[in-house]
Amino acid sequence: MNGVDIEINAGESLAIIGASGSGKTTLLGILAGLDLPSAGSVTLAGREITAMDEEQRALVRGEHVGFVFQTFQLLSSLTALENVMLPAELRGDADAADSALDLLRQVGIGNRSGHYPRQLSGGEQQRVAIARAFASRPSVLFADEPTGNLDTRTGARIIDLLFDLNRAFATTLVLVTHDDRLAAGCGRVVEIEAGRLLS
Repeated sequence: MNGVDIEINAGESLAIIGASGSGKTTLLGILAGLDLPSAGSVTLAGREITAMDEEQRALVRGEHVGFVFQTFQLLSSLTALENVMLPAELRGDADAADSALDLLRQVGIGNRSGHYPRQLSGGEQQRVAIARAFASRPSVLFADEPTGNLDTRTGARIIDLLFDLNRAFATTLVLVTHDDRLAAGCGRVVEIEAGRLLS
């Protein structure tokens, strides 16, 4: 990253586009507090996360951030339901199971709640990952190529689902994508090239 200065408003949907290796995923990781920049600062939900240690950043992420990874990052030893319950359980919610099942129904796979990731298709795994990301009731959802590993038809369903949940939960949506349809659905698009924002 070089000279990046960006402000993302609450409830906004923002797509970050650019060629492979341009710095999209790096920027996303820095914005989410998963990585630290060598210089500069990041303020998330009114708190300067770059001034915090990893434990403090993890607490802020737990309170405010959902993340959808391109590779799903589901825990193979847990069922779909247990994967989605995890953020709520870590937060100490008493109704974690009910909330997780409701989210799985919202993403269209409530009937697969007892299945393990290896028993699910790529599209189903991505739906579980999205449900898990929303289970923490994040104020900001970061998504890294959420349709990158999916066929066109499944990818279109995932796009609709992301924007439906974005509206339903009034969640700020920040995503990295090569998918023109996904970028077109966002309120704003910024392009990055060699670590610099072009627009």
